[in-house]
Amino acid sequence: MNTLTIDIRKAEPRDASAIAEVHQQAWRGAYSGIIPHRTLTSMINRRGVDWWANAIRRAATVLVVEIGGTVAGYATIGKNRARELRQQGEIYELYLRPEYQGIGLGSRLFKAAKARLADHGLRGLVVWALEDNQNALAFYVGNGGRDIAEGVEVFEQKALKKVAFVWND
Repeated sequence: MNTLTIDIRKAEPRDASAIAEVHQQAWRGAYSGIIPHRTLTSMINRRGVDWWANAIRRAATVLVVEIGGTVAGYATIGKNRARELRQQGEIYELYLRPEYQGIGLGSRLFKAAKARLADHGLRGLVVWALEDNQNALAFYVGNGGRDIAEGVEVFEQKALKKVAFVWND
């Protein structure tokens, strides 16, 4: 019997290719039919291997979750960008390869990202999700998030509502 290990760690430049692949698969799965196709494809294509390698080198905090040595997902975290919200930390992105969704890895990565922000002295947490992304909304509610604010993102003149979830730790 083989035992697979699950590891959550800070991303390294060597992870850039795997993260780019996760990004492409996860974004297609999450946003096809929500974000207009041309815009979605352009957004995905902008974030290739070089983009991720630079993000990791620039000291952006990128975490990866590995299962059996394979990068199954990533999260990007930092200071809250929405000045009107009092929470200090933000998870900018949290995505898993589609085949790793629904088995608890996302919750593990979320908790690790939340803990990393707290370790850096950032009190409270905010996460934004598109209102049409029902899986994301259910995920954040299931992890204790409270829906407290709304905003709008515009893609090809299509306005999409986004929702802010917060945790006050």
